[in-house]
Amino acid sequence: QVQLVESGGGLVQPGGSLRLSCAATESIFSINVMGWYRQAPGKQRELVASITNNGHSNYADSVKGRFTISRESAKNTVHLQMNTLKPEDTGVYYCLASYRRDGNSYDDWGQGTQVTVSS
Repeated sequence: QVQLVESGGGLVQPGGSLRLSCAATESIFSINVMGWYRQAPGKQRELVASITNNGHSNYADSVKGRFTISRESAKNTVHLQMNTLKPEDTGVYYCLASYRRDGNSYDDWGQGTQVTVSS
């Protein structure tokens, strides 16, 4: 199992920025896809952004042009740079590692970090 530790959440005003980080306990080259999901109160968890181990990224329409996902392979870390934040970006942000090992598929989640966008 891959352990994931998120950091960087907090309270920010609308229009502000935050940078989330997700540190994995093993090389992210061995992880097929790493992603960020968020869950707002009363809503289902939704994909925000993902990145494959060959660098292909994918974004939810609601964050395109504002958020950027990136990998820092030397530190086994994936970042989510969030700019021009809106109140609707509020939620708990979770990191996900999806990978295959010994013929099985795995999805490991972090514990989540709270992001609150409010004036």
